[in-house]
Amino acid sequence: MLVIALTIAAFLAATLSGITGLGGGTILIAVLYAIGLVPAVAVPLHAGVQLVSNASRTLAFLKHVDWDSLRWFLVGAVPAPFVVAPLVVQANPDWIRLGMAAFILLALWPGAFSFIHIHGRAGMVMAGVLAGGVGMIVGATGMLIAPFFLQPTWAKQRVIASLAVCQTCAHLLKMVAFASYGFNVFEHWEWLLPMCVAVIVGTWLGKHLHGHLEEHHFRLAFRAILALLALKLAWDGSVGLAWTG
Repeated sequence: MLVIALTIAAFLAATLSGITGLGGGTILIAVLYAIGLVPAVAVPLHAGVQLVSNASRTLAFLKHVDWDSLRWFLVGAVPAPFVVAPLVVQANPDWIRLGMAAFILLALWPGAFSFIHIHGRAGMVMAGVLAGGVGMIVGATGMLIAPFFLQPTWAKQRVIASLAVCQTCAHLLKMVAFASYGFNVFEHWEWLLPMCVAVIVGTWLGKHLHGHLEEHHFRLAFRAILALLALKLAWDGSVGLAWTG
């Protein structure tokens, strides 16, 4: 029953991501934590499934990828997981969730981060650092780095494609970093395999549903999902701190 539940969750998460470009990873990591998996198991498993999900979405939108953005993203993403990995066990994820929620809500405010150049090359480097570093602790960082990709001159296909390819690389780096500390995701292949198949099918379905979403509706949906996920993170972080306090 557990494998079936996880497979269904992976399928629904991938379908959502295929339509709007993000949100599925947060839902999936929440499910993995809800069934009682510890972070050292949940985060690598999540990374393995999301690697397949984002890779399949990258292939679906391959011609729209902004490769220059990926190169600058990797400048920050490559070293970050290996720097953060030794600190994962000691970190308090509830404080991280609250910080992420505040960042996302501020990023949705027009011009809030104009002084740090949230767009362009510097923004991509920062997105890489956040995906590689914070992702080692909380797993899902799509909603955290998404504001860097919602650039005014990019069409919805470029937003989804570029975010997907960067996420693919970030998840691969997380898997390697965790494996270097003894947490190999392939030890749980009986969960990983059906979930990976489910995200491929979900991505295909989301890609077809995506075609019925107009540009202005896409941006509204994209921002709405960011806002809802930020509120969820704020709630989870607050409850977690209150419980431990």
